[in-house]
Amino acid sequence: MAVANKLLSVLIIALIAISMLQTVVMASHGHGGHHYNDKKKYGPGSLKSFQCPSQCSRRCGKTQYHKPCMFFCQKCCRKCLCVPPGYYGNKAVCPCYNNWKTKEGGPKCP
Repeated sequence: MAVANKLLSVLIIALIAISMLQTVVMASHGHGGHHYNDKKKYGPGSLKSFQCPSQCSRRCGKTQYHKPCMFFCQKCCRKCLCVPPGYYGNKAVCPCYNNWKTKEGGPKCP
């Protein structure tokens, strides 16, 4: 009876491991996740909302207007799930971030 319980436990653990491996393989091939396939992690939907503070710290790292930059960058990141590479510019890789405008028509996102 003890051997049967051990065998059953090993079988269950093996099935869980196989299931987890299948999930990882499917995600790496673009199934079940977002469809953006840029390994640099830039572009529409390339971030999760919890990644916004660190990406905005990078983006706003060299500006003298750090607080407003962080405020608007995080707002844009939460909406677009994207922060362009570099400290400024490069907004073309994230159209949502690039095209969100203020009431006056200026860029909303730093």
